Amino acid sequence: MFPLRQVCHSLDEAHERGLIHRDIKPANIYVCRMGQDYDFVKVLDFGLVKFNSPQSSDTRTQTVMTASHTLMGTPAFMAPEVILGRNDVDRRADVYALGCVAYYMLTAEHVFEGDTPMQALVDHVAAEPTPPSQRAKTRIPPDLDAIVMSCLEKDPDKRPQDAKKLRQMLTGCQTCNTWSNTRAAEWWQLHLPDLAAPLTVLHDPAPVAS
Repeated sequence: MFPLRQVCHSLDEAHERGLIHRDIKPANIYVCRMGQDYDFVKVLDFGLVKFNSPQSSDTRTQTVMTASHTLMGTPAFMAPEVILGRNDVDRRADVYALGCVAYYMLTAEHVFEGDTPMQALVDHVAAEPTPPSQRAKTRIPPDLDAIVMSCLEKDPDKRPQDAKKLRQMLTGCQTCNTWSNTRAAEWWQLHLPDLAAPLTVLHDPAPVAS
């Protein structure tokens, strides 16, 4: 869950600026190396972003780069209120999507494995999710299980209210604090030795003799 905390860090900044990503999914979460920091996470593709002005009391949102009244997103990671086309969609929709991402990370399965995208959408609105601890092949501690399930609440008021709150919950979760940059470096050196190699120092090319 170390990468998920970094996603929360990135989304927290977006949420503070009134931006709702609306398409959080594994394909838009890029894990890379930045210098000596391993498992450095970048949140990509704000193409479906919505803007909610923090200074405005108007609950209506303005869509940026997308057409209004159109269902946008990825069915496996869409919050119920997004699917229902509610006008009050806010940062809590991103929290729901993060819960779906965490679920996939823990179980290698989507929250709802519908036979069709439409069935997945229906299940997100109406079906109760099975806790990841009941589907994962490895043991998931109760505290982490509870955090993921809290993100998947149908009612936005029952979820962590933004990415900052979710990050605080993950930081306070003992299970989520077992991963570190040192362990990440060891994993990269074992599985991605070329990318984990010492950084190359670039030199000016030798002058060409005239």
